[in-house]
Amino acid sequence: MRRTKTMLVGDVLKEFFSQPHIAAKVAEGRLPDTWREVVGDRAADVTMQLRLENRVLYAHISSSVIRSELFMRRTALVDEINRVAGVRLVNVVIIK
Repeated sequence: MRRTKTMLVGDVLKEFFSQPHIAAKVAEGRLPDTWREVVGDRAADVTMQLRLENRVLYAHISSSVIRSELFMRRTALVDEINRVAGVRLVNVVIIK
């Protein structure tokens, strides 16, 4: 198919990455950076593993103090992660 209207490469990429299934995969790839931005550097440093399965985020935290603090903020974490990611990426956060 031939386009009659020329488009800038940036506009084509923006259109491509704005598709819902593509945007979700990109946000999933940026999850470690999003996690660090949401919880802060100290909590991100003691996070041993982040795993996303079926919109459930499993976070393994080595510090008991930070683990209990994040456990109390689970619902706020879900809202903040989804806001920063720009898509509905996480429904539940499980802190272990």
